[in-house]
Amino acid sequence: MNSPAITLRPARALDAGALGAMMTEAVHDTPWKPTLHSGAEDIAHAGQMIDRGWVTVAEIEGQTAGFLAREDGYIHSLFVARDCRRAGIASTLLDTAKSACEQLTLWTFQANAAARKLYTSHNFTEVARTDGDNDEGLPDIRFQWRAERTAQ
Repeated sequence: MNSPAITLRPARALDAGALGAMMTEAVHDTPWKPTLHSGAEDIAHAGQMIDRGWVTVAEIEGQTAGFLAREDGYIHSLFVARDCRRAGIASTLLDTAKSACEQLTLWTFQANAAARKLYTSHNFTEVARTDGDNDEGLPDIRFQWRAERTAQ
């Protein structure tokens, strides 16, 4: 049985509600992560990222399945809807970002084992750690990826 196709597109203003809800859902699904923002604040933040042109949306069969927000070589956010996890969406979004940049950086929480595994599997390397110098007060890791240069 084939997996449904993943379609990518630039985010539109009307996506802010679904993307903000996805962000809120992810916090609620993560017992160790504090809730710092309301659902309305997450929607507003998604709208700001969309307005800046940072967001690529992944869809499966016309339904929003995930998104990646990237400003040049910095990944601000990567979220996948609860019902769509482990379907290759995050990998597809990362591969698309990698094809657009020679270098990418991002932060993830040390406690987020699934994200750490994902980034490592995509050849991101750890370049820094903090003991919680962020809004959540949680230890985090900075990852970096660089395109391989081929000899000519």
